[in-house]
Amino acid sequence: MNFSGYKLINQMYSCAHSKLACTIVMLLILNLFQACTLKKEKNITNKDFKNVPGSFKPDPQKLTEQKVQTLEIGSSAPDFKLPDINGKFYSLSDFKRAQVLVIVFTCNHCPTAQAYDNRIIQFTEEYRDKGVELVAIMPNSAYGLLLEECGYSDLNDSYDEMAIRAADKNFNFPYLYDGDNQKTAIAYGPSTTPHIFIFNNERKLSYTGRIDDSEKPGTGNAEDMRLAVDELIEGKPVSNPKTKAFGCSIKWSWKSEWTDKVNKDWEDKTVTLNDIDEEGVRNIFINNSGKLRLINLWATWCAPCIIEYPELLKLQRMYGNRDFEFVSISTDRIENREKVMEFLEKENSSIQNFIFNKDEKYELIEIVDPKWEGALPYTLLIEPDGTIIYASQGIVDILSLRKVIVEHPLLGRYY
Repeated sequence: MNFSGYKLINQMYSCAHSKLACTIVMLLILNLFQACTLKKEKNITNKDFKNVPGSFKPDPQKLTEQKVQTLEIGSSAPDFKLPDINGKFYSLSDFKRAQVLVIVFTCNHCPTAQAYDNRIIQFTEEYRDKGVELVAIMPNSAYGLLLEECGYSDLNDSYDEMAIRAADKNFNFPYLYDGDNQKTAIAYGPSTTPHIFIFNNERKLSYTGRIDDSEKPGTGNAEDMRLAVDELIEGKPVSNPKTKAFGCSIKWSWKSEWTDKVNKDWEDKTVTLNDIDEEGVRNIFINNSGKLRLINLWATWCAPCIIEYPELLKLQRMYGNRDFEFVSISTDRIENREKVMEFLEKENSSIQNFIFNKDEKYELIEIVDPKWEGALPYTLLIEPDGTIIYASQGIVDILSLRKVIVEHPLLGRYY
């Protein structure tokens, strides 16, 4: 209902001589305006609902295996209809004004893809006034990506976390999601992330392959991509139209056997629970492991502890193959040991699990961290020399914690 409608109702209310009459009039007019509003809203059909910005909901599909071939030079650009991080859908026609169109298949988790983010951003900035447009497409399926493959990133390849990466890096190009049915990736046939496809003004493929031949940030400037684009702008044929791309393989949804196996192996690992005293806790915090050590103090009676614990375990799977380890210390009473073990087994907590074997918890607080006020959960990240670099009382901000871990010099985002 618009402002004039409300004004009309108020005028009629003021002139009505009885509350009953006023109520009837108001209901009639409200129904009238609601009917008009609904009529207008019906112009948005279920079929078109996903075209409303912000309305897109990802729904990854398990596909049967398909043959995928990289698009041949001279081929026409396959059309697509994909949502960006805000739910706005893009098609090939949205880039029709571009003299040259660059399509980059990339993702969040891959270290090589991350290594090229800044070069892609810089390229887009420099070439946007030269008739060149660039669009990035995330091709990976959630069915094909393991937590263990995310060890060089703070993010996975989900639609929601694409928005986080775009905001963190201030992407100046559309970042589109193809993780539901991978239809666009199948049509173009990228082999890795990143893998670029450059089309001329007739949308014929003129270059496909790498961005440049130097993965490490700061050692390359997208030379292969720039050369191909410059030649097309000048009306020349691309001198080297095809190169090999290097990076992480595309995570096709039908290639889930290894994902299923690793997940099952994790579930089948033995879960142990050991008693620990004051001296043992001190040794844990000295941290002579040579690794970043994440320590979580928790209890089965602490609801926030139980809620966040599975997310902390994911960190072990993400970073555990690198210089990182997760250690849990239960502050339950020792007589509740069986209950603690039951929870750990339910969560497949196949890490170093301890239960503090003293009833007196105040000494534990001082041993752990004098700044700790005693509330659970309490989570700390400790360097090999025992320096605390992260501490959180209460449920952690898991994204912030991931970022602290992966950006520490012991790990890093790149090879």
